[in-house]
Amino acid sequence: MPVRVDSTLDNLTIPEFVNRRELSSDVHRHLRRLINDGVIPAGSELNQADLARRFQVSRIPMREAFRMLQQEGLINVELNQRATVRALDSREVDQLYGVRIALEALGVRITAGYLTKAEIDESRECLKRMSETKRSQDMSEWISVHRHFHTLCTARADEPLARIILSYSERTERYLRFVQQSHPDAFAAAEDEHERILAALTSGDADGGSALMARHLAHTATSVLADLDDEFDATTVQQALSMTCLAAR
Repeated sequence: MPVRVDSTLDNLTIPEFVNRRELSSDVHRHLRRLINDGVIPAGSELNQADLARRFQVSRIPMREAFRMLQQEGLINVELNQRATVRALDSREVDQLYGVRIALEALGVRITAGYLTKAEIDESRECLKRMSETKRSQDMSEWISVHRHFHTLCTARADEPLARIILSYSERTERYLRFVQQSHPDAFAAAEDEHERILAALTSGDADGGSALMARHLAHTATSVLADLDDEFDATTVQQALSMTCLAAR
């Protein structure tokens, strides 16, 4: 039976949405963050009218925000303007990360050796910020900086590839947050992997960089799957990893 989210939101600070032109996107981003962070847990029932009232917006941007959340696979929308937050799903992990491995490894291959000095400096600053936010336990900020670092790693990918890579990065953030909560010790390994990926990018090692990125993403996927269903056969992740590493030989 769905869990009503009313009591969860009662004590929540709702931001003031001042940019009316970006209202739907801002509401969508805020709801996605609440779901990804587990503030609104899986199984929660969401009501468009109630959320519009709480967020002090009309139903139109809230309806559009629901549509975007549904497209991302975060909620199931019903005909009565209600929705339920989807549970974490092993098959979705396998599919999302399999595609992300293939796309992001390609983006790294395109980018290796072509980062500007400003982009390299910005990437190093991201690594520093991730280390700082890890120590302060600001995991939402860590995820934001982490997303930007990965975007820089594929900086030479143009449209539509860049947009597709970003969309899969955003769609896997819920699972990344799950790993953070379940395996806090995973940060040390991730820091080392990030450093090695950046080193490959700056030296122009396209083969090494793409393989490192593929393994880095596969580590997250396998960590999630080990907790959700340790008997699940992650065929898509395994094939994407094999394909990427084979191309790097």
